[in-house]
Amino acid sequence: MSEIRKLAAILAADVVGYSRLAGADEERILARLRALRSDLIDPTIAVYHGRVVKRTGDGALVEFRSVVDAVRCAVEVQNGMVERNDGVPQDRRIEFRIGIHLGDVVEESDGDLMGDGVNIASRLEGVAAAGAICLSEDAYRQVKARLDLSVSDLGNTQLKNIAEPIRIYSLQVGSAGTKAAAASVIATNQPATATSPKLSIAVLPFANMSGDAEQDYFADGISEDIITALSKLRQLFVIARHSSFTFKGKNVHVQEVGTKLGVRYVLEGSIRKSGNRVRITAQLIDATTGGHLWAERFDRDLTDIFAVQDDVTQQIVDALAVNLTEGDRKRLVPGQTGHPEAYDCFLRGRELWHRLTKQTNSDARDLLQHAVELDPNFASAHAFLALTHELDYLNRWSASPQRSIQQAEEAATLAVARDDSDPVAHWALSVVRLYSRQHDRAISEAERAISLNPNFAEGQVSLGEALLYSGRSEEALACFDRARILNPYFPDVVLHFQAWAWFQLQRYEEAVKLLVQRVSRNPVTDVSRALLAACYGHLGRLEEARATWQEVLRVNPEYSLEYRRKVLPFKNPADFELVMEGLRKADVV
Repeated sequence: MSEIRKLAAILAADVVGYSRLAGADEERILARLRALRSDLIDPTIAVYHGRVVKRTGDGALVEFRSVVDAVRCAVEVQNGMVERNDGVPQDRRIEFRIGIHLGDVVEESDGDLMGDGVNIASRLEGVAAAGAICLSEDAYRQVKARLDLSVSDLGNTQLKNIAEPIRIYSLQVGSAGTKAAAASVIATNQPATATSPKLSIAVLPFANMSGDAEQDYFADGISEDIITALSKLRQLFVIARHSSFTFKGKNVHVQEVGTKLGVRYVLEGSIRKSGNRVRITAQLIDATTGGHLWAERFDRDLTDIFAVQDDVTQQIVDALAVNLTEGDRKRLVPGQTGHPEAYDCFLRGRELWHRLTKQTNSDARDLLQHAVELDPNFASAHAFLALTHELDYLNRWSASPQRSIQQAEEAATLAVARDDSDPVAHWALSVVRLYSRQHDRAISEAERAISLNPNFAEGQVSLGEALLYSGRSEEALACFDRARILNPYFPDVVLHFQAWAWFQLQRYEEAVKLLVQRVSRNPVTDVSRALLAACYGHLGRLEEARATWQEVLRVNPEYSLEYRRKVLPFKNPADFELVMEGLRKADVV
């Protein structure tokens, strides 16, 4: 029998007091365990890339590719059990205890695992309290810098049948004081499915080597345009800008990036801009081995910057041995402007728009307006100009929101007219159509954007949002799941949209879970707190509803339900009444 020795993150879990529970009503406890496995445990293990090695009657042994994934999975399961045990008498609750260890294991030919790594994880599970997670020192060392939770150091402990004492750390999940923080850990943006395609890549933000921090926008812009070009190929799985850029300025190993983003290949490089010259270096690395597949340096005039981008993307595709059709090759050709100054304004404006504040949005609009004046055929500049007007409308940042939505529609329509093959143009038009209550056209524009860019996470979010407001919540949830796969470090607003979809389906517990995560990640959100208060109202958790509503008014004393009713583009106005009904149940409106 062949066997493989390796280092692995091992999670062991079982039910506290299982014999007592089974003795009282074995049929009921087995039915509940089967239900938990199908709708909580197994899906969560899949999300965090786990492999169930073996099951016992009341527990399981699971292998993960990293301790981070193991802990996040454990936290999510334990928090899920808190929700499911709410209102259940103490003597009938199913509670898990979990142990996690990073150690040496032997994998046998049938997939079973043996060795100290397994034994220690099992012993840690045995000493964990109900609802808690016990980590060995080796496991804790891997995650301590990333946990915003209260961890108790239990000191060196002699575990049964383990030769040397092991230092143990206990993580108590689910209490009022730690629940929100735990949600922030599990919401640190994991993909919604277990695996990524073989041809998967992340483009890290290129380092700015110009010696001038104000040139960051140029390096970031080139990186983003390379991401956009590669994203148009269906043969590739390309991580979204938002996730890749979380590594900006960080000294991380490529293997770590590959693990965190779930990709096999990573592109990294640098840009030095001096006068009218630019030097770009790039290297493509296999994140599983650390080996270099391709590296190149380009010294060009700024007027040749689009040719350099084309060279980089073409050589990446060649290195990955992607078979391109003639249509694919046309899609890879940069569709930007040939006007260097217009392009520079566009890069500056797009970078400012990403910051999503009133002032940066205004500054972005000025730059993008200048870009389209310099080159009236610059479709992407028209598209982002539309998005600046859209932000003004949604946030009441302009003197006339109605005029802002009109300007957004004019710019987005012009973007599509200038280049019907630009996915960003169709994305912008989809957003505008939705908030103009043109639901079917919003859906078709989002679908067109995704067809042009199959890796377009923002397009998936826009399609999900259009379906959500059209009352097609189950379809919307599928879109948000796909967006989270493409953008593992997704913006927290996606949690809000997912919660809306569950809310419309009257699955209030699921909505609460997501909204708690969103509030944890974005402490100043008023809209998620308002929806959370409505959820609590429907669930009969009236004190929590009233307290949450007070938080809405603390965060934003001018919060207006009437304005939300007016601006949210529900196809069926009765859908918003579900919110009002929940708030009325709590007697806050």
